[in-house]
Amino acid sequence: MTDSAAGIAGGTARSGTGSPLRYPPPLALYVHLPWCLRKCPYCDFNSHEVRGALPEEAYVDALLKDLESQLPAIWGRRLESIFIGGGTPSLFSPQAIESLLAGLRARLPWRPDLEITLEANPGTAERGYFAGYRDAGVNRLSLGIQSFDPAALERIGRIHDDVDAHAAIAQARAAGFERLNLDLMFGLPGQSLEQGLTDLQTAVAVDPGHISWYQLTLEPNTLFAHRPPPLPADETIDELFARGHSLLQAAGYTRYEVSAHATAGNECRHNLNYWEFGDYLGIGAGAHGKLTDAADGTIRRLTKPRQPEAYLRDPAAITATPVARESLPFEFMLNALRLTGGVPAAMFRERTGLPPERLAARLEQARARGLLSRDPDQLRATPLGLQFLNDLLQIFLSDHDPTR
Repeated sequence: MTDSAAGIAGGTARSGTGSPLRYPPPLALYVHLPWCLRKCPYCDFNSHEVRGALPEEAYVDALLKDLESQLPAIWGRRLESIFIGGGTPSLFSPQAIESLLAGLRARLPWRPDLEITLEANPGTAERGYFAGYRDAGVNRLSLGIQSFDPAALERIGRIHDDVDAHAAIAQARAAGFERLNLDLMFGLPGQSLEQGLTDLQTAVAVDPGHISWYQLTLEPNTLFAHRPPPLPADETIDELFARGHSLLQAAGYTRYEVSAHATAGNECRHNLNYWEFGDYLGIGAGAHGKLTDAADGTIRRLTKPRQPEAYLRDPAAITATPVARESLPFEFMLNALRLTGGVPAAMFRERTGLPPERLAARLEQARARGLLSRDPDQLRATPLGLQFLNDLLQIFLSDHDPTR
């Protein structure tokens, strides 16, 4: 169904999927800028190649109209973080980002030390914008490095090389970004164990506070899915995974989430909110959101039109889908169990409105299989559970019989 903001707030679709909450979860904001210079063959995100000039001013105006249409659903709530993703957000000029952030600040209260992340690619033209982004208010930069091996970068369709990657990191530092994330992938086409470890060693050597390190997967509806490249053997992947985590740990990086590693104090607050089943508003073409009505416990998933042209015509259009009550245990655990430290057991009731008894039989089965910690105060996967996370999550599906 397509709802107005009033409907999202509770006027047209009160389905009562949960129970009243004492207070709503923390609230974050995701902003989607959908354009990129070239679609990577592994990318399944809502991204669109630039055709002509970017409609910066029109798109920023649309984003703010989008936000205004959703404001009734979040009256009185404060923003905890902002994440500007894409696409390639760093194609937008610092002036456009400054205009966007000024418009957001005028419409929403936010915490004084708000984390504002912007995703950027190491392209030559984009690097010149970094100082401007910092001046505009962005205080965390996430660089899509993917690899420091020029041959590997070419094989996965990236438009930068290793020289561009190092130059981007240097310019981010020079622009004053103390909080920096590097995105790296492993299991790339033709990648050896040594090449994968060298990528990690190179990343550690430049001392970012955060490294997102994840395996290349062949997602449906991507070029790589239709024409699969030759990937490393499973044995190579397994050894790279094990040795890579040891390398990161020895260098002072804690694996706090399945694919996220950070030095002390540099965890991504925005992503932590996702994993702790917090709320987030999504604005922009193809953006997703999740909002909780604390009054009756209804949780809704929100989506925006994917095509930029359609979004620009009607930025207030939105589809709101209530999460069924029986699906909430799985939805909650799908996020919470990605955190290596898990979450307090009390958070299940706080974020879903459901009694802990709804989980009891499934928790016992997961613990009996050695996939979940036996600590009654913490919902946390064991090392075995993290290794077989899909098997652990399967236990919490609504149609799963916990007595089996």
